[in-house]
Amino acid sequence: MNRFAFMIHPIEPQKDVARKFPLLGKLPAGIIDYFSRFFPPIRLSHITGIRSESAGEEVDGWLLACPLTAKRMLDVPLPVAYRKVIQTGQLAEQLGAQILGLGAFTSVVGDAGITVSQELSIPVTTGNSYTIYVAVEAALAAARRLGLEPDRCTGAVVGAYGSTGRACARLLAEHLPDVLLIGRNADRLANLQREIASAGGTARTSTSLEAIRQADVVLTVTSATEPIIEPEHLKPGSIVCDVARPRNVSRQVAQVRQDVLVIEGGIVEMPGQVDFGFDFGFPPGQAYACMAETAILALEGRNECYTLGRDISLERVKEIASLGAKHGFCLAGFRSFERAVSEHSIEHVRATATRMQRPASWAGPSRIA
Repeated sequence: MNRFAFMIHPIEPQKDVARKFPLLGKLPAGIIDYFSRFFPPIRLSHITGIRSESAGEEVDGWLLACPLTAKRMLDVPLPVAYRKVIQTGQLAEQLGAQILGLGAFTSVVGDAGITVSQELSIPVTTGNSYTIYVAVEAALAAARRLGLEPDRCTGAVVGAYGSTGRACARLLAEHLPDVLLIGRNADRLANLQREIASAGGTARTSTSLEAIRQADVVLTVTSATEPIIEPEHLKPGSIVCDVARPRNVSRQVAQVRQDVLVIEGGIVEMPGQVDFGFDFGFPPGQAYACMAETAILALEGRNECYTLGRDISLERVKEIASLGAKHGFCLAGFRSFERAVSEHSIEHVRATATRMQRPASWAGPSRIA
């Protein structure tokens, strides 16, 4: 049986630490942030029951925690962050894992896994190839549920020239007629625009978040540690797929914009009777796509550095999607701010958006006497 390990770390310090250590979770977030630098790597759980629908084979693995919070991951010197991630990878080696997946900021810190892989004896993947595919699929599926036709939609990718954003933009441009590329660096946006054009797609660029008011389908993938998308940024009837962790979308959007649907990106239903042995806030059998990529590679016996670095090829994105479908991995139901999105919620968003999009002079159907 092939075995894998997957690495996570605290995103929301109090809530995430409390999942394993309830008493420590009562400490102020700032205290947890500070002391996370001194905590050792932690084995959170043993994962069992992932079973291929095609081959009938099973894999198991371990869920490991790198102790650094998201804030500390960015604040400490890069060698310190590397050391913590590598130490957690060494724990995976000691447990007998044959491949290691990097989750959340451990997959983007520094050179996106390359240095970490060089310091370990087992292969490493960031899981970002499958994350990209699942995020785009989720956004398009949600758009259809809202009654939007993808071939008539404008898309937007916030954080477009990052490693994940770039591939998301290229893949989204294969499905939508117009894609807005949003980021801070105009030159890097222009380079990506030319890349998309050379592949037959259409894209525009903007260095302002205000541009996403034009978009029907928004993917947000920045590495910001605080929310950057607020209620006023979004078009009525739009769908926002938040791929980033920590989230890019403010909770205020869900609270005050009843005409907008916000979903979490990259949520996958795993095949088999899966037991993660740890509650990380999802329904049974569901996990992030980056973890699923690691499990898919283990099922395939592909113990290799599959997704590393900043250059993610669409060929790998499509290959891992095909392998996932082969083994029975599929897009899970929509979730928004840790809650399942019901059919009633979708219909409510759709109806509210329809009302808001009526012309100001519209007063309802005239009554014929």
